[in-house]
Amino acid sequence: MIGGGLEITWVTLLLLIAAGFAAGWVDAVVGGGGLLQLPALLMVPGITPVQALATNKLGSIFGTTTSAITYARRVKPSMTTALPMAAAALLASYGGAVVAASLPERIILPLILLALIGVGVFTAVKPQVGQLEKLRYAGMGHLARAVTIGLIIGFYDGVLGPGTGTFLVIALVTVLGYNFLNSSAQAKVVNVATNLGALLYFFPAGHVFIGLGLVLGAANMAGGYLGARMAIAKGSKFIRVVFLVVVFALVLKLGYDVAMDLFG
Repeated sequence: MIGGGLEITWVTLLLLIAAGFAAGWVDAVVGGGGLLQLPALLMVPGITPVQALATNKLGSIFGTTTSAITYARRVKPSMTTALPMAAAALLASYGGAVVAASLPERIILPLILLALIGVGVFTAVKPQVGQLEKLRYAGMGHLARAVTIGLIIGFYDGVLGPGTGTFLVIALVTVLGYNFLNSSAQAKVVNVATNLGALLYFFPAGHVFIGLGLVLGAANMAGGYLGARMAIAKGSKFIRVVFLVVVFALVLKLGYDVAMDLFG
């Protein structure tokens, strides 16, 4: 019943709930929860990649909304940056969802992998990055870069998804100069918009398994609340460590995908 026609055993369901909780926690701290939740969904017999992506969005939006509210109450992120970025990301995510089934991952995945390796190395060898807030632009220059980030990463989230929150944090830290804590808080606001934008396409198209998505959503909410509270309590140094772990995991996952595509 929960699977909406899919045959899901109790063992699989429990694994999905665990993946949803872990994804919510990781997303709240630094993003990248889709690395856990989307592959877990793809293990469900009979589900297509587009259905897994769509159902992943429904589960994720509960977690990102929960962590966004938690951050907003305690960190007070810059909404003058986050809201225009979120609006751009919503529109771009809708467009990305439209082409999700036809975009050539063969070209995009290697580029994402190279970008992640570069960012991971940069963050590892420069420990001061993201510790202190030092904004690099002001006025329209700041806004234009924020909107551009929203458009690019929003489109990526609609098409593929895993690592979106991580890429948002990367951009907010390295391009705009926010610290890790403020970047994580703003990234959650934008991530809510990217999930919503994709769902505006996936829902009418009938790709979402609602019951399964709601179960994942409940697990995401619990993980998202706990992750946001821990990130706020421990600050930017803690987020940086988790960030590097998630980037490393994303590099391994995307590296495997690229290798299988080229040599499998």
